[in-house]
This record gives sequence, C-alpha cells and structure tokens, in this order.
Amino acid sequence: MTKFGISQPVRRVEDPRFLRGEGKYVEDIQLANEARAYFIRSAVAHANITVNIEDAKTAPGVLMVMTGEYLEDAIENDLDKLTLPNVDGSTSVAPKRPLLSMGTVRYVGEPIVCIVAETVAQAKDAAELVEIDYDELPVVTEMHAAKAGDAPQLHAEAPGNICYDWGIGDKAATEKALADAHRIVTMEAINNRVHVVSMETRGCLADWDGEMMTFHVAAQGVHRMGEEFARRLGLTTETCRIRIHDVGGAFGMKNFNYPEYFCAGHASMQLKRPVKWISERGEAILSDCAGRDNITTLTMGFDANNRITGFKTEALSNLGGYNSPFGVIMQSQLYSRVLTGVYDIQTVWMNTKGVYTNTIPTDAYRGAGRPEAQYSIERFMDTAARELGLAPDELRRINFIKPDQFPYATPTGENYDVGDFDKVLTRGLSEADWDGFEARKAESLAKGKLRGRGLCFYIESILGAPNESAEVIFAEDGMVDLHVGTQSNGQGHETVYMQILHEHSGIPFDKIRVKQGDSHLIPFGGGTGGSRSVTTQSTAINGTVEDLVEKMRPLAEEELEISGADLVWENGRFAVAGTDRTVDLMTLSIKARERGLTDLLSQRSERELPGRSYPNGCHIAEIEIDLDTGATACVKYSVVDDFGRLMNPMLAEGQVHGGVVQGIGQAITEHVVHDADGQMLSASFMDYALPRADDVPMVPFVPEPVYSTANYIGMKGCGEAGTVGALAAVTNAVLDAVWDHGVHRVDMPATPQRVWGWLQGAKMAAE
Repeated sequence: MTKFGISQPVRRVEDPRFLRGEGKYVEDIQLANEARAYFIRSAVAHANITVNIEDAKTAPGVLMVMTGEYLEDAIENDLDKLTLPNVDGSTSVAPKRPLLSMGTVRYVGEPIVCIVAETVAQAKDAAELVEIDYDELPVVTEMHAAKAGDAPQLHAEAPGNICYDWGIGDKAATEKALADAHRIVTMEAINNRVHVVSMETRGCLADWDGEMMTFHVAAQGVHRMGEEFARRLGLTTETCRIRIHDVGGAFGMKNFNYPEYFCAGHASMQLKRPVKWISERGEAILSDCAGRDNITTLTMGFDANNRITGFKTEALSNLGGYNSPFGVIMQSQLYSRVLTGVYDIQTVWMNTKGVYTNTIPTDAYRGAGRPEAQYSIERFMDTAARELGLAPDELRRINFIKPDQFPYATPTGENYDVGDFDKVLTRGLSEADWDGFEARKAESLAKGKLRGRGLCFYIESILGAPNESAEVIFAEDGMVDLHVGTQSNGQGHETVYMQILHEHSGIPFDKIRVKQGDSHLIPFGGGTGGSRSVTTQSTAINGTVEDLVEKMRPLAEEELEISGADLVWENGRFAVAGTDRTVDLMTLSIKARERGLTDLLSQRSERELPGRSYPNGCHIAEIEIDLDTGATACVKYSVVDDFGRLMNPMLAEGQVHGGVVQGIGQAITEHVVHDADGQMLSASFMDYALPRADDVPMVPFVPEPVYSTANYIGMKGCGEAGTVGALAAVTNAVLDAVWDHGVHRVDMPATPQRVWGWLQGAKMAAE
C-alpha cells in the first residue's frame, strides 16, 4: 500500500487552485465580443398572458428579443421529459413545456422573454420596456387541493391535475397481509420542499463560430445534455462541443438542460457571437428545480412477534407547474429502489401519484428519491416502536435482513449484495453513547431545554448508467493524462482518480493529470449523479490499466528479455519472476515514443458494473429545544457507515459531513413557502434559512465496512448517504424531545415558530 494509493487519506489536489482563486467557472470565461442574456420571468403563478416586445427591440444595446412564439418557429420548443406507465396500463402525461412561455404561465419565475444585449444592464433596461398583460387564473399550490374536483386545471391533458398514477408490488397480497396482521400501524410523513441553492448558480456561455458550437455550462455531465442540446439546435454531436470546467456544487439540480441554455445557444447562432447567461441568486431560487415535496401515508402489519408482514405506501408528489426532465421518477421509481429499507419485507404495495401545482417544477436533489423513501420508513419505524412498546433499535433488529440472507432480492427488484446491519447498528449505538443519553437529557432539562435523540438506519442504491469510460495518455511533456467520463462538482474526483490510477498502474501520483468535461476530448461518459461516479469510474480506470498492461507486455518482454509466464505484472511493474529485474509503464512509454510506437502511448477502455452497490449506515442525532422560544438545535451527531472499501477516507468523511448538513438544514431550518396566490415567501436568504456553521455540531464519521461484491474494488457510493440518513435521525430526535409534552406528531422543518406552536397546542389541549 503506497502513500498515494487507494484507501489513503490523500489531501485534495484541487484545493490549492481553489484557495488561490484559480478555479475556472462559467463566469470566469471571458470571450471577445461577448453578449449577455437576461430573462423576464412571470410575476404571477397562473395567468393567460399577452406580450409586447416592440419597444424593447429598439432599446440601446439590444441585439435580440425572443418570446415563446418566436422560438416555436425557430427551434424544437419543448423540453425533454420522462414518462411512466400508469397502473391502468396507460402512459403518464407529458404536457408541452415551452422554453419560453406561450400564452399561459403556471408558476412564478417561469421564463417569458429572453433579451440579449451588449451588457446585462442594457438588457435589464430593455426589460422595463416589455409589456406583459396578465389575465390571472385561479392558483393552487397544495397537492390535496390540486386533486379536488373544483381545483384549477393546469393542463388540459391532465384531469384532476394528475400526471401519473404509478404502482409497484402486489396490491392484493398486501391488502390481505394487512387484514390478517396482529397489529396495524399507520402514519403520514411530509417531506417538505427545499431550494437547492448551490454555491455557484447556473450559467452558460454559447459560442457559435459559424461551424462549431462550443457550449460552456455548469453541469454534471457533457454527453447526455450535449445530445439534447445539439438536436434541439439542429446540430450534430460533431458540430457541438460541450465544456464543463469547475462546478461550484450541483446536487442533482444541474443534471439536465434548462430553457436558458437553448435560448443562449440559439441567440449565439443567430448573432454569430458568444452569448452568456449567469443566473442571479434571486433568479436561481425562482428558476432552479426544487427538491423533495411529497406526502406519504405508510401502513404496516405486524405479527405477534413484531415482524413486518405487509407494507403499503400511498404517496403524492408535487411536480410543480410542468414535468421537469427527470421529475416523474423521483418519488416513484427511484423512491421504490429502497422502499423497504434494510428490512425483510416481501409483501408490499406502493402507489404514488404525481400532481401539478402552480409552483416551480421539482426534480433531483441530493439523494433523488432515496432520502424521501428512507425518511418515510425510518420515521415510521420510530412511530411503530412506540405503538408496539419497543425500543427503536429493538424493532429494527427484529426486522433487519440478516447477513445469511444476502444476496437479497427486494420486492421492488433490487438485489442487495451484502450487508451486516446489526453490526453497524451496534457500532452506531456505541459511538453515540446511546446508554449515556438519559444523563445528557437531565443536564439539558436543568438548563430549561428539552433533549431528544433520533435514530435512522438507512440504505440507498447508487444510480445512473453502470458503464463508464477512461483513457490513459502518455503525454509528450512527461505527464500522464487521465480522461474520465464523470464530472466533479466539488467532491474531490481528481484526487481519488489519481489515487486509483497510481495504485493500479504504478504511474507516479504527481505525474497524473485528470481531464474531464469535454465532449470532444472524451467520447463517452455517464456524468455524475446518484453516487455513481467513483464506483463506475474506478472500474473503468482499472479496466483501462488492465488493457494497457496487455498492450505494453510485448515491449516489456523485449526490455527484460523474457517472455511467457516468467514475465509477471505486480505492484505496478512488470517483473521477471523470482528476480529484482523490473520495468515500469513510464519507462516503457519513453521507449515506445523513441521507437515510434505511438499506439502504445494511449489506451481507452470502457467497463460495466455487474450490479449496483448499496451503502447503508446508522445516524444518531440529539437535539435540544428551548422551551421558551421553540428554538431547536442539533447538539450531538454521530455516523457509522458501511461504504465498503473506502477509496479515500478523508474525502468520504467530507461527503458525509456535507450531506448531513444539508439534511439538518431541511429538518430544522429550510422550507419553501408560498402564499395563496402562489407567491414565494421564501425567495431570498432573508426568508430562507440555510444552516450555518454554528447550527451543526462536530460529526464524527466511523466506517464499518462490508465490502461490496458488485464491483471488484468492493466499494459503495458515498456522495448522498449523509442526507439520506440525516432527515429521519434529526426529525425523530425532535419528536422524542416533545413526546412527553403531549406532541405526538412533528414534520420538517422544526422551526422555532412551529415547535413552539406544537408545544403550546399540546399544552392547551391538556388543560
């Protein structure tokens, strides 16, 4: 094991350039003759509109003004979107979502007009000259209200505002299991809507030179996005080059195309000059896809031994005003991947309906359906434990999938390869000092504060394409370029990929350069999302090294004057078996270049994972509530995770910390709020409370690995796990704190106003 090999806590090689301000983001790219785009967005949530742009077209500096009607005749004017099969055999609806509104707006922030000018200031001035008449229509922002018979209809093809009615499992068998159960427990879980608010807002720069479109964008992958971008603008992948440089956070929200990108691209082609658009923060809150927003009713049957005999889930998912690209699968297919969590349940029925409302469309946000599923079932397990008179860890242990049951086929089609949940839970309780809680609770009470603890045992499934590519190139300057098909958004990919290549090839760590985010440099790649990146990319890198070694073998035989079985590959070098005679790939690359054997200087390979891996772990949170104000603080947090073999413990810990913070934020402070007219009341950081450093305690991270069998490295993805586990752990802790005060239901977020209201309501009810 080398200093810079896998499983070593190597410091991030990216950080020095970031700390020096040398990162390269879309806004940092400055091209000659660059024009700027600005979007006028709907000021109301639902209305028929008429638009007059004539005065704006002649305003100083204005180069182009676009409306939906203009784009209808200019380019393919409907965003791509997925569909689902309904339970009745039909297909879910997919109403047209024009790039710029055509006739009707359906949420505040929907883009209506795009103005391209010499400067942003000139575009904003011209926007003041655009006349938009709103003939306002009734508004609905809440899912149950949207389904009501008298609700305003957002799309003619979606009666009752229902987009999809999707199900999985065996409905009849589940109903029978529940009817025959010894005990039935039911609860409702609400997963609140949140903003993604990545540090770097969305942005793009389109540059058409008459023959080639170069499109710079802050996103999570070049290839799938690039194919749609090229098609919509009438280009080919050969004449459209997608570039992604450094990305300041993405979290799923940047994993697909948005209307602004196509508008900028079309404008660049028409004007034959670069066109840039950078979202402002307030604009981002009104235009980025939102996260979460679903209501789930869970019902479980238990036998006399407290084992689960049947599980029914009925859910509503708020899609917003339109289908976003992946929106329909978030609370359906992706939710179902881990529907039964870590529990041995074979009889299930899940039914979920997607509902249109006059709100921003929803899509992927860190975890993409799996946090919602684990929040629901782990909130449920605490509720069921209380009703059954069991400790929360006891009920979980009774129903855990046992080690000898792996590989385990879930009723929703997943194949859990390995796991030892009991071992991880035992370690988690120990690390959290579970037995010392009562003493800490008494200390808090002495200070006038309630203290509660919450447990969550989560599992998630890595998502995305199972195949990935890598290319190793020995460059003329003595460095080795590693081309990867994934895309870093701040996770530290460059560092861990260098470790992996160094470990398996023997190429010196400091001689490796990682290159990513270029559709013409890298012909294939699945991008980043669903915790897939390191698992798939490491498999591709290792496969590339295997192929490179075989390609170099004849040259090594010549160099060492040996052949056949006497020439072995070990420890990153060719060696003559039983001797100290060796030669490495760097030396062979020099020999190959001297002899003109250029085909040996590069190797590109693709590999596919045989199966997905399933990270899992135990999160335990402790919170304090100020009785006078309702202010809730997370004061103690511990994590024990099974990520299989860790590629870099330091990076894994960082991913867990970031995920936990986002989970704490949603559970305690973050919440998107609309008024009755669909106006967002949480549209700035004055009203939307992101967690700050002093809202988060130190979060110890302890690995308790069970190596995956779904990839030969034995690792499991870790990028989203922190959020998947944090939501239920924190909220269960809040409920535990207020339970003895008569509050028997809590929902996210536990803001001071809400917590104080729950306590006062329970107090009044008891009087």
